[in-house]
Amino acid sequence: MRVVKNLRILAGAPLAAAALIALTAGSASAAIPINKPMTGKATYYNDAGYGACGTQINASNQMLVAVSHTWWTSANPNNDPLCKGISVKVTYQGKSVTVPVRDKCPSCDSTHLDLSQPAFARFAPLGQGVINGLTWQFVKAGFAGETIPLSAPIEGSTIGAGAGASH
Repeated sequence: MRVVKNLRILAGAPLAAAALIALTAGSASAAIPINKPMTGKATYYNDAGYGACGTQINASNQMLVAVSHTWWTSANPNNDPLCKGISVKVTYQGKSVTVPVRDKCPSCDSTHLDLSQPAFARFAPLGQGVINGLTWQFVKAGFAGETIPLSAPIEGSTIGAGAGASH
């Protein structure tokens, strides 16, 4: 009996270690390349419900973007750095728009963006379906949509500020 019990403990140890490695593997991945221009393409989508960041979205009427699964690094996408105030500044034919990352695109490669319908419509008619040759970059955006340096504090943020906790 005692031998069997000890074997079960020993057999479980590698599984626990493997689970720990799997849960932490993504957290050490490369940082989001803030302000590094990339060239790629965009499509659009119109899903409604919960986006990968765990918030309600409606891509048919909100300005937002789903970025490639290759940029996500956390096992739980709600906790991913992309969901912590990161936006994408998209430029095409002299027009630019900055939209918050709110969702993940499972079928997109690393330079393919899936814009919400209104964001896509800023650049081309929806009937076009795909915009090729646009440039885009990850940016840290303030609440008014302006681009701010990654190291700058975001004014007016209530995240972690304990709003309503003081009496």
